[in-house]
Amino acid sequence: MEALIPVINKLQDVFNTVGADIIQLPLIAVVGTQSSGKSSVLESLVGRDLLPRGTGVVTRRPLILQLVHVDPGDRRMGDDSGEEGEEWGKFLHTKNKIYTDFDEIRQEIENETERISGNNKGISDEPIHLKIFSPHVVNLTLVDLPGITKVPVGDQPKDIELQIRELILKHISNPNCIILAVTAANTDMACSEALKVARDVDTDGRRTLAVVTKLDLMDAGTDAMDALMGRVIPVKLGLIGVVNRSQLDINNKKSVVDAVRDEHAFLQKKYPSLASRNGTKYLARTLNRLLMHHIRDCLPDLKTRINVLAAQYQSLLNSYGEPVEDQSATLLQLITKFAAEYCNTIEGTAKYIETTELCGGARICYIFHETFGRTLESVDPLGGLTTIDILTAIRNATGPRPSLFVPEVSFELLVKKQVKRLEEPSLRCVELVHEEMQRIIQHCSNYSTQELQRFPKLHEAIVEVVTSLLRKRLPVTNEMVHNLVAIELAYINTKHPDFADACGVMNNNIEEQRRMSRMREVPRDMPQGEQGGDGNWRGMLKKGEEAPPSGPGSPMKGAINLLDVPVPVARKLSSREQRDCEVIERLIKSYFLIVRKNIQDSVPKAVMHFLVNHVKDSLQSELVHQLYKSGLLNDLLTESEDMAQRRKESADMLQALQRASQVIAEIRETHLW
Repeated sequence: MEALIPVINKLQDVFNTVGADIIQLPLIAVVGTQSSGKSSVLESLVGRDLLPRGTGVVTRRPLILQLVHVDPGDRRMGDDSGEEGEEWGKFLHTKNKIYTDFDEIRQEIENETERISGNNKGISDEPIHLKIFSPHVVNLTLVDLPGITKVPVGDQPKDIELQIRELILKHISNPNCIILAVTAANTDMACSEALKVARDVDTDGRRTLAVVTKLDLMDAGTDAMDALMGRVIPVKLGLIGVVNRSQLDINNKKSVVDAVRDEHAFLQKKYPSLASRNGTKYLARTLNRLLMHHIRDCLPDLKTRINVLAAQYQSLLNSYGEPVEDQSATLLQLITKFAAEYCNTIEGTAKYIETTELCGGARICYIFHETFGRTLESVDPLGGLTTIDILTAIRNATGPRPSLFVPEVSFELLVKKQVKRLEEPSLRCVELVHEEMQRIIQHCSNYSTQELQRFPKLHEAIVEVVTSLLRKRLPVTNEMVHNLVAIELAYINTKHPDFADACGVMNNNIEEQRRMSRMREVPRDMPQGEQGGDGNWRGMLKKGEEAPPSGPGSPMKGAINLLDVPVPVARKLSSREQRDCEVIERLIKSYFLIVRKNIQDSVPKAVMHFLVNHVKDSLQSELVHQLYKSGLLNDLLTESEDMAQRRKESADMLQALQRASQVIAEIRETHLW
């Protein structure tokens, strides 16, 4: 089991090489307020002074500290000093540089902190990775986090408390993280900020270990016995007390080794019954044991997570494709695949099918039978026609002589006007289908042919060719649809089988009109002057007006201008006018429905033939004709600037995941798990 921690360290190294934190590895996060003794606890575990000191927020970036136990005989050569040392450190950001001087390690931490976080006491969530090799440490992986603060000091940002809290929660929310909550003994345990923030993410306390520091600084007459026994704040993983070096000890260069020896003497004197279960050495052993058991519990989920990520990155790498070797074959393959996917999207056989909205052929079908169909059905056959319009048309069609029958010319004139109204929705149908054909281009680019993302210039060229093809077919299709309506207007077929019933109704009305006309015929021997005002133009005078004198040279006083066009006024129609209007309306409606049915059937067929099917049939040949040219190969198959970088990053991550999987497999083989 002791070998489990080096395995996790190895996994950490694997993922550090690709700069990724997608795997939440088991570790120990150190949480506490400013001046609670966090840094002293960590230095006690290392056995050396290596952390920056000062006032205010000193730890401004997470420090991931890996302690690696080495045998005393395993020595490393310092990179610059030329001296061998049994303890040394390495930073991830300095690659293979080895530090044997721990003062240099402290200075490098300060320099790296200021490089990212600046020198204005700001914080950053980008961690510093430090690995310490020593025969005096146990295998541990710890994260030193900024101390919790309440009030900003100096030039700290006003929301420094919120920033630090969010940074701490980001790390301790990891379910594979053990929380080391540090609290000073000379403060009230019930008010511990470290325990409070730990409880926010670890409500049942299963992964929280409390550390009580500064046992030697409690007020006279008091002790931490109740706290160390867990009577104040019970913590499931336990509560361990330690004694830190004072600032005076640090100023006097008191070594950590001496401090640990004095700590042991203090515990034996002050807490003899608890001395064996407290102190820095016991804390190190406890952390080592807890981390090993925690790693063992986390490994099954960790293995599953690594395998899932490996499959995802393998798929991502496949989508990026291999570097192009045969440009001609690659270009032809991409063109063919795009054309096939475009046609398949129209036919409904595409590999990637939309589930959130209609797309391709399904939307075209919806346009034909729902949008276009409902629009035509909503067109009123008599819309825009008034009774006065119909009567005016009838009168205009009779000429100077009164008509005994309803003239057919008036019917043709009115029905053509109504049929013309079908042209606009028909052309709108063409426009909607054309827009959907354009949308299919984007659909194929996003979902069906991801390889095109590698070659943005090829993608742009394909879009331009297809758009141009659609643009060329649009006026042809519009012209055909316009002709369909023009054909209906060119010849009003009153012999249409479906129009026979309406014609029969009209003939019956004509016979009725003839019969009524014979009954109203005036006798020929009636004196002409007694026929009343209705028989000549004198009847047009209003009552009380005198007729103008007749005869040559008579003055035309009060004459009526017969060229004035009478303004239609609302009045009650005569029985004949009512019958004539009803006949015309019935004929218009009957013939309009016949034409609408024809248009509703013929327009989708014309759109499919002249636009949709033509584009489907000629798309690949058009793409090959326009793009498959030797002079365009290099330009079209130039990858996007970041594609090579993304392919390399994905390949590196996949390699790291595969190495991680091998490491876990080795654990099984050695029966550590």
